[in-house]
Amino acid sequence: MVTDKQVTLSDAAAVRIADILAGEAGKSALRVSVEGGGCSGFSYKFDLVDESDDDDLVLEKGKARVLIDSLSLVYMDGSEIDFVDNLMGQSFQINNPNAVASCGCGTSFSI
Repeated sequence: MVTDKQVTLSDAAAVRIADILAGEAGKSALRVSVEGGGCSGFSYKFDLVDESDDDDLVLEKGKARVLIDSLSLVYMDGSEIDFVDNLMGQSFQINNPNAVASCGCGTSFSI
């Protein structure tokens, strides 16, 4: 898919995604999508999948592969997908410049 929408993948996220995919037989990518719901209006969903759709943005870095569908991409334009490992735990985080509010857990946002 050719698009002017932009999403980036941090080095930490790429390493963690590659590690996860290496341990999951038959799965070739991490799908990141946006759905309605969550305490702030929208939430991110993460799924391991085995193939891409025609309308997917495909991000590749090293052995990591991330897919974002065209509808979710509208809400994620300009975002960075990161992986954080700190005292609070490990998690993927989306640093989304379009979000005007987010919840404390970091998985829900509003635009």
